[in-house]
Amino acid sequence: MRALQAEVFRGRQRWRPTFKLSRLFWLMVLGLLTLYATLTVFATPNLVKAQEVAIADTGTAAFWTQASFPVEDFQTYTSPFGYRRDPVNGNQRFHYGLDLAAPNGSYIRNWWAGEVVWVEDQGACGTSVGIKSGDWTHIYCHMHGHVTRDSRGRAMVDRNGGIQLRVGQQVPAGARIGRVGMTGRTTGPHLHWGMKYQDNWIDPALVLQAMYLGQQAGR
Repeated sequence: MRALQAEVFRGRQRWRPTFKLSRLFWLMVLGLLTLYATLTVFATPNLVKAQEVAIADTGTAAFWTQASFPVEDFQTYTSPFGYRRDPVNGNQRFHYGLDLAAPNGSYIRNWWAGEVVWVEDQGACGTSVGIKSGDWTHIYCHMHGHVTRDSRGRAMVDRNGGIQLRVGQQVPAGARIGRVGMTGRTTGPHLHWGMKYQDNWIDPALVLQAMYLGQQAGR
């Protein structure tokens, strides 16, 4: 797993990425990708094509070393991208993201440097943030906190976690952007992590695999 080391710099914390990867962690990633291959049979041709294009367009080893694993104290994956039985009502429906379980209050880290494009605290996603990084948009759901509005616009505030994110704010990769919670439609604490490339949904497990392969190639 991508570790993140803190150093004090002019009175504030600056996060410097390192790449110490857990063998067990990446074995879980690869296991999830096997499940993904099964689920892809039921995905639409356009969705499959979009994922192939996204990974191919950004598939260089150097590119993926800039990314950060999105949650601290990761425990396990609770639901993959694709069709599943809804945990709340039992209906079959498509799940547009990857669920990563972690203890309630665990910090969430920004996957890639980018701009906060929206913050919300209503609906199934609960307290959530969308960050745009070039052609990519990454979405983080079910966090602690709430959304406020003032003369400077909308912001997601988690006072207990020391987090405030404003729409339009630039956020570096690896920065803490929230905490795992249970807001919205959820049955337990986890991060729902959604990914889009050129406005098409992408399986985050494919992104994690590309990160792993890129980081291994860069060693």
